[in-house]
Amino acid sequence: MKPWILSATAAATLIAVSCASATPSTEQVGHSPWGPADEIGALNKLGPASTLAVLSRISSGKVYDLSVEYFVGMPSYYFLGQPRYQIWNVHTPQGTIVDDPNGLGKEKNSLVTYSGSAISMYVHTGTHIDALSHFGLNGHIYNGYRTDEQLGDRGWRKAGVEKYPPIIARGVLLDVARYKGVDVLPASYGITADDLQQTAAAQGVTVEDGDVVMVRTGRMQWFREAEKYMRDTPGLTRESANHLADRGAIVIGVDNISTDVGPSQEENNWVPVHSAMLSQRGVPIMQNVNLEQLAADRVYKFAWIGAPLKLRGADGAPMRPIALPIR
Repeated sequence: MKPWILSATAAATLIAVSCASATPSTEQVGHSPWGPADEIGALNKLGPASTLAVLSRISSGKVYDLSVEYFVGMPSYYFLGQPRYQIWNVHTPQGTIVDDPNGLGKEKNSLVTYSGSAISMYVHTGTHIDALSHFGLNGHIYNGYRTDEQLGDRGWRKAGVEKYPPIIARGVLLDVARYKGVDVLPASYGITADDLQQTAAAQGVTVEDGDVVMVRTGRMQWFREAEKYMRDTPGLTRESANHLADRGAIVIGVDNISTDVGPSQEENNWVPVHSAMLSQRGVPIMQNVNLEQLAADRVYKFAWIGAPLKLRGADGAPMRPIALPIR
């Protein structure tokens, strides 16, 4: 077992143990340096000063939309039994005339064309962020909260996604696919810490304390081909995710369906990056982030702005982040 130590520039990391060969019985959750009541982990680094600092560096009015579209048939975790994204009409112009739900009659309902939709989906669908309650270890989640005490029928009483603040921070794109000279990283390719270091060096960027770090595999190009997109994904390993957390990343995002390389390269943990980042390091992670336009324009440093839906007690939520180039 190899302990790591908090540094002055990585105050958001948790005192924890990380080991690629750790077994479920030895892996334990981390405890927050911000105290026993903390529920947001590395996002504690955000504040008025850091927000103003990055916004004052914006150098262009070009806005990069980092979200995917939501549509019937989109990739999601339905292969694990979760509900697929669905949208349906609950009001249509003709239906309103026929049913007259507002009691106003045919003439008024014919004048005002009324439509209304409803949706249903797993909260980890499309571009979304994971709450620190999403994955834990041995019956506990981040900061030692017990699942049998804090998870009820109406969601989490601790570490729900509604506790996250709006996120405005310096963002960094690490385009590993471009560095490797490929359109898309190979199936089940485990990104190493060396890959991240070499990519950053080639791009002339450095991951700094307080950064939102986006890692590109190239998989987003296949997003509209659900089965192809979801199968045997390239992704981060525990080593490379810890590398980013050690440098102070407050959010780690990827352009595939799972931050983890799939299948897992560890024998005993099927989602080591999820469990390490969320329950040991207190670093939120994101999936299905659309990095294609940033990559095409080679925009590697930007103001990253996003906020999840405030779904009380949920272990994750959709969000629509944007990026604006900075000096």
